[in-house]
Amino acid sequence: MKKIFKTFLMLIFSLLFIVACGDKNKEETKGENTEKKTLTISWNQDVGFLNPHAYLPDQFITQGMVYEGLVNYGENGEILPSLAESWDISEDGKTYTFHLRKGVKFSDGSDFNAANVEKNFNSIFLNKERHSWFGLTNHIKSYRAVDENTFELVLDEPYTPTLYDLAMIRPIRFLADAGFPDDGDTYKGIKASIGTGPWILKEHKKDEYAIFEKNPNYWGEKPILDEVVIKIIPDAETRALQFEAGELDMIYGNGLISYDTFKSYEDDPKYKTAVSEPMSTRLLMFNTTTGPLSDINLRYALTYATDKKAISEGILDGIEKPADTIFAPNMPHSKQDLKPFEYDLDKAKEYIEKAGYKMGKEYLEKDGKVLTLVFPYIATKTLDKQIAEYIQGQWKKIGVNVEIKALEEKNFWEETDDLKYNVMLNYSWGAPWDPHAYINAMATVAENGNPDYEAQLGLPMKKELDAKIHQVLVESNPQKVEELYKEILTTLHEQAVYVPLTYQSIIAVYRDNLTGVRFMPQEYELPLMYIDKK
Repeated sequence: MKKIFKTFLMLIFSLLFIVACGDKNKEETKGENTEKKTLTISWNQDVGFLNPHAYLPDQFITQGMVYEGLVNYGENGEILPSLAESWDISEDGKTYTFHLRKGVKFSDGSDFNAANVEKNFNSIFLNKERHSWFGLTNHIKSYRAVDENTFELVLDEPYTPTLYDLAMIRPIRFLADAGFPDDGDTYKGIKASIGTGPWILKEHKKDEYAIFEKNPNYWGEKPILDEVVIKIIPDAETRALQFEAGELDMIYGNGLISYDTFKSYEDDPKYKTAVSEPMSTRLLMFNTTTGPLSDINLRYALTYATDKKAISEGILDGIEKPADTIFAPNMPHSKQDLKPFEYDLDKAKEYIEKAGYKMGKEYLEKDGKVLTLVFPYIATKTLDKQIAEYIQGQWKKIGVNVEIKALEEKNFWEETDDLKYNVMLNYSWGAPWDPHAYINAMATVAENGNPDYEAQLGLPMKKELDAKIHQVLVESNPQKVEELYKEILTTLHEQAVYVPLTYQSIIAVYRDNLTGVRFMPQEYELPLMYIDKK
């Protein structure tokens, strides 16, 4: 009997062991199935301080991950609800009443409401002069929280791009109360990056990486990904090598790798590639204020001496098409009947003679001085370097000496703001900024705008041009709007302030275990909400 009982106990223990192992295997399988979905990408600069109201070193791509606006910019320029689920506009176009989405919480669990919107507006406009490039800044008469879920914005006159300005990634996005400094001035710095967006900054090591995790309090549809790692890799070749080694899942953006490298990925079945529609325009911009390029004849000469087709095909592998206008043709108001400047070295030489230059030993000279143009570029931008070197070689054919300077981004903007250059690469801003916000920056002195205002100060009709720009932004008559845009764009074209080179596109290269990769309406918005990783 004892023997039978002993055998029975051994059988029971065996069964329990088998069940336990089965449960353990189930748990292990379950753990494998719920493994974190992490997307690893790269950017060429550190992400900064994640301050929603600040500029460099803060980056659009990460500000857009953490913070949201009252409205969002959708496909084909449609303005969509975001933190405001609806809005009313008064008959005179001056009062905007936003009805805020109820139940929205910041990532720290605190409530988003109209009082918080007012608090953010207060902080942003403590530094009004820093945001004066931003057209809405100069038209806000008053704002207030009407009640917990209603916010009212009153303008001094109807500013037609109001909703487009509010859809921009910065500066009117919303920080939780706990993120504010004690004095309320966020431009000086914030305590913590607490937003309502789908992502939370988990960890950041300057100039190395930033790790974002999914926001559990996000009010909208949650991302499929659990985590996004952004590795900071300034060098394009290093970025490509890390992608090929499997250390990056995707390269997404403009200028992050050379187009030669992109073409090689297009032909490799291991990778998937995509190119967006034109998002913005790659431009040369001339400093018209002092020095040789204050002479329109020399600006014409350099414009005719620029072979944009060769740049498109030779440097950009035909991915970016040659541009004839400052704004891409798919941007509003940009289809004007402007005769493009065709590549023509003979015409270039005619205008050089009109400018009074003669050929010296190697370069053009005037009054005993060699014609030398300073051309700075941001050192981490590989394509900018290639284009600068091409322009250097191209203009040498007509006797122009181009001095190329590679600068860190901070130094680049300091030098261009101080007009310590003759020619620089510039870019239109794309949606939702083109054309209204970009031309507003042309006509406005601003600490954080772009250098266009100063670059145009040598134009004889600068005051009249600026007046037309400010007028078009408050004009309610659609016919008059189109007339004004035609006058503005015609003047800029005929004055040869810019040489449009190519229409820029976003490129994406990724592995076949990613799905949902797509292009967003805004150039610096990442498609993280749609991506899944198998």
